[in-house]
Amino acid sequence: MALQKDNRVIIAIGAAVVILAAVVLALIFTGGGDKTPEAPPASRGGLTVDLAEAPSLEPTRELRCFVNGQFVGLATLAACAQKNGLATDALDVGLDATGALAAAPTASFAPPPEAPPVLTVEPDPTTVLPSPDRPVKPVTAPSSGGTQCLRHTGDDWRVLSTGMSLNACVQALYAGTCVRPGEAQYGRWGDTTLRLVPRRVEQSNDNTRFRTLAEQDRNCQFTGMN
Repeated sequence: MALQKDNRVIIAIGAAVVILAAVVLALIFTGGGDKTPEAPPASRGGLTVDLAEAPSLEPTRELRCFVNGQFVGLATLAACAQKNGLATDALDVGLDATGALAAAPTASFAPPPEAPPVLTVEPDPTTVLPSPDRPVKPVTAPSSGGTQCLRHTGDDWRVLSTGMSLNACVQALYAGTCVRPGEAQYGRWGDTTLRLVPRRVEQSNDNTRFRTLAEQDRNCQFTGMN
């Protein structure tokens, strides 16, 4: 009789353990059911990587490497720079269209377009030329208070304003806009070419050699240009 009683106790304990395990597993699998999964970086859009941290990437971490605008495989930042024949700080690093971390030379996908043609005003053939007995008084053209600001649309140049300061032109062209590594957007302020690349706007007086004009924050804004 004692043996049968012991068997009942063992069976009861085993059943309790099985029930407890089932309850724990149910809590584990159902506990995160109400959580909304985080959207992948590609679906959020924009540059979600702090580009200022690019130089501190792990030396062994591989990125999608682009050379001459073409994807050439995965490589470390140093190896990708070597493939491009550049220093590591000459590469833009961020998320590409697939949402993966990528490295590409600045504006390698979008070289500078030709400068807009200079508009010349031809004289009206019906205009009466001045004569000694009928002098023409000089007329001073009104000042526009700024310089012409243009945006390159991919096919041609579009005028945004005929009288705008440099800071206002940059804000009108690029505020709220970020580009991915290798991409660029172009504009003109007078005779100066403007170029938006990851984390900054650059300027050039010869449409070839560019230097940084303003830094862009992670929200694609230019807080230092007001």
